[in-house]
Amino acid sequence: MAEKLEPVKVLYCGVCSLPAEYCEFGPDFARCKPWLVENAPDLYPDLLKEANEKAANNVSDKLQSVGISSGGADGAQSSAQTGGTSKKEEAKRLPGGKLKKKERLEVIIEKVVRNKRKCITIVKGLELFGIKLSDASKKLGKKFATGASVVKGPTEKEQIDVQGDIIYDIVEFITDTWPDVPERSIFFIEDGKKVQAG
Repeated sequence: MAEKLEPVKVLYCGVCSLPAEYCEFGPDFARCKPWLVENAPDLYPDLLKEANEKAANNVSDKLQSVGISSGGADGAQSSAQTGGTSKKEEAKRLPGGKLKKKERLEVIIEKVVRNKRKCITIVKGLELFGIKLSDASKKLGKKFATGASVVKGPTEKEQIDVQGDIIYDIVEFITDTWPDVPERSIFFIEDGKKVQAG
């Protein structure tokens, strides 16, 4: 004799009215998530884990805003009370946890040859010393009677391109015109290596 089949009970979502298994394909899964966590936690275990993590983060944020550390049940002081890392230090951290290197105050001068005979002298880093690049390019153009312009380099930082080979004359001009730039902070790029000027 054949077994009598029982009807299948289907749980319908209280938000979108689809079967709970199909909510993720529905019109607004984000609105269904709280209902699913409460009424069908076995269907979406990832949602339950996500909800628990959010709740834990909210509790730790509230504790930190009050000044209580969530990690120290043994009476350890919070990082705010012990003079821990400031927001400036946190901003210098890159996503991988590496610290962002502080930009060195240095002027880099490089000669580039184009079309096998035209030379262009590139000056990078003057803006780090508080020098306006547009003013600097005008002064360089006047001094050496050549074209000079501010352009974006390959690293998306602005640099000054001066027409002609003035790589060795430019150091004296920079140190005389802008005394804030010390000669020990000026470097040449020669054969792919950074060499200090002077």
